[in-house]
Amino acid sequence: MPTFVDQTKIEVQAGKGGDGMVAFRREKYVPNGGPAGGDGGRGGSIIFVADAGLRTLMDFRYRRKFKAQNGENGRIKSQYGRGADDLRLKVPIGTVVYDDKTGALIGDLVENKQELVVAKGGRGGRGNIHFKTSVNTAPEIAENGEPGEDRILRLELKMLADVGLVGFPSVGKSTLLSVTTKAKPKIAAYEFTTLKPNLGMVLLADGRDFSMADLPGLIEGASQGVGLGMQFLRHIERTKVILHLVSMDPENGRDAYHDYVAIRKELAQYTTDLTAKRELIVPSQMDIPGAEDKLAEFKQDLAKNHVDEEIFPISSVAHQGLDLLLNKTADILAEIGDQVITEEPEEVKEYTYQAKKEIEFSINRLDEHTFEIVGDDLIRMVQRINLDHQDGVMLMARRLNKLGVDDALREKGAQDGDDVIIGNFSFEFVQ
Repeated sequence: MPTFVDQTKIEVQAGKGGDGMVAFRREKYVPNGGPAGGDGGRGGSIIFVADAGLRTLMDFRYRRKFKAQNGENGRIKSQYGRGADDLRLKVPIGTVVYDDKTGALIGDLVENKQELVVAKGGRGGRGNIHFKTSVNTAPEIAENGEPGEDRILRLELKMLADVGLVGFPSVGKSTLLSVTTKAKPKIAAYEFTTLKPNLGMVLLADGRDFSMADLPGLIEGASQGVGLGMQFLRHIERTKVILHLVSMDPENGRDAYHDYVAIRKELAQYTTDLTAKRELIVPSQMDIPGAEDKLAEFKQDLAKNHVDEEIFPISSVAHQGLDLLLNKTADILAEIGDQVITEEPEEVKEYTYQAKKEIEFSINRLDEHTFEIVGDDLIRMVQRINLDHQDGVMLMARRLNKLGVDDALREKGAQDGDDVIIGNFSFEFVQ
């Protein structure tokens, strides 16, 4: 049996920036050649693009890691490396993106062609053309490219529809959608025929229109994950009006009022109380013999329990009561207005690289003559310096001294000749 994927996890890794080049001009007729190493190109970012043609997150089910291209290294003759193309991934409208590690909301894609940068490509390293000074006219110094962002994302799809159809399985939701829109949902006489939400557009004779979603059948315990569970309750969050279908089939062995209350209970127990949404009660399958008697009993139960809501009996098969229901729905939507229900991030997050003013680190003594310097920012700084040339090594030594690393090592008891480890790099400590 196929499964509708509306929640998944993926890993995205943006491209690394290209390394800067160490090079010098040595042309015959250029008397003062000097440094000529170009900068590395920017690494590719990973961008989500909302696509109105997609309905599920199925594309991410079998491929879980996406990696953008790295930037090109800098070239000789002061030529910059080529920046990598961004990797654009299409997602359905209504996709909400979270950082899986922190749980922070990154973004909410609610409009067609809306874009969201989820992993920023690394900056290219500077070539030695940037390090020329009056005292060092031929610097053998360059920077390595910055790593691209690498993160685990959790994607959730919450369908964007003006109207959502809810109710127990086989109450006629798919049939209603099929006769009022051009949607072609799968219809059959067994539970959970609908395995994914189907979306259609309703066009009224007066020119008004709205989107309507046939949401999979709920059962008791859905808010705790029973049956298809909370997997589909999240889609109802986005709808403005709920059409609550209740079967009037006298042969189905079910109590109509009990079914109505059970679904209302599940909507109320969801993480967001969905009963606050505007609702129309829609007794369905009124073309079946005996349905009128069951409807009368249902109305009595509603009145007895002080449920004072207008009801709209329909038969989708016989096309009875549909115009009245759809026009009333359009009236309510007009009252509510054009509003998009989105999630707001807890705080504004800018996913652009920003160098921190202070680099924090700590020192661990591994044994009598070995020390390890720990600190993500410090390790990243060392990784960006090209240590293939002596000038690069001296640059790193100056930066470590300026950050107070030398003094901190002395306080820990480091002596001449002791080994110091920073990430994958090690050197010998000298007083």
